[in-house]
Amino acid sequence: MSPIGIFDSGYGGLTILHGVRHLLPEYDYLYLGDNARAPYGPRSFDVVYEFTRQAVIKLFDMGCQLVILGCNTASAKALRTIQQVDLPKIDPERRVLGIIRPTAEVIGQLTKSRHVGVLATEGTIKSESYNLEIQKLYPDIVVSGVACPFWVPLVEYNEADSPGADYFVKKRIDQLMRLDPNIDAIILGCTHYPLLMPKIVKYVEPGIRIIPQGEYVAESLKNYFLRHPEMEQKCSKGGNVEYLTTENPDKFRESAQIFLHEHVDVKNITLA
Repeated sequence: MSPIGIFDSGYGGLTILHGVRHLLPEYDYLYLGDNARAPYGPRSFDVVYEFTRQAVIKLFDMGCQLVILGCNTASAKALRTIQQVDLPKIDPERRVLGIIRPTAEVIGQLTKSRHVGVLATEGTIKSESYNLEIQKLYPDIVVSGVACPFWVPLVEYNEADSPGADYFVKKRIDQLMRLDPNIDAIILGCTHYPLLMPKIVKYVEPGIRIIPQGEYVAESLKNYFLRHPEMEQKCSKGGNVEYLTTENPDKFRESAQIFLHEHVDVKNITLA
């Protein structure tokens, strides 16, 4: 078995797993959530890097040749160091990919005004990773970002459909649009946020495109395999999914139901 590893600090990466499995159902997947130490958003670069490195090594030890950081904070704060410093030492034949660049690559096709908004965690916004990636590819695009600190708890406590969620969603969207009224595309730069989509659509003006990441990460992975058949051939194809958590398995099963609408079997592991 050589499954595709998908790592997240919590549950949001399940939306990435869902998108990838939908497009590429034939592969085996191994999902790891560091739920005991979530959220990563407020943590320092050094801590996020160390936690992410531990998770990547665990997934490598369990047979993964390719790991996707299905977490915007980990992609923003840890991906580059892992790729440039750790992989050459651990195994230069293995790969770790993030989820920020795939969204940045397609944004040029999705905005007409060339003004783009990003709604994300505090850590992702402070890193300016979306600004940097987008402007590398499209220097003419103006990027504005707003942190949404209460959105993740709304999802994880199953309050995404509650009337109370309206206040927090509207507040951050209004803040973003005050920063730049010309925005015509908004990236949901946190993997939890697609579960708030009904509320987000409610408070966004008609004509503004909302961009969740799952489908674009899946398309990017499919294209990656076409460009790198040597990696594609290393990934086993049995259509199986396994789940690992650093938290209580019962808590993971309960929360996974919110994201996947299905019962999952999960094992507890320790990262160190």
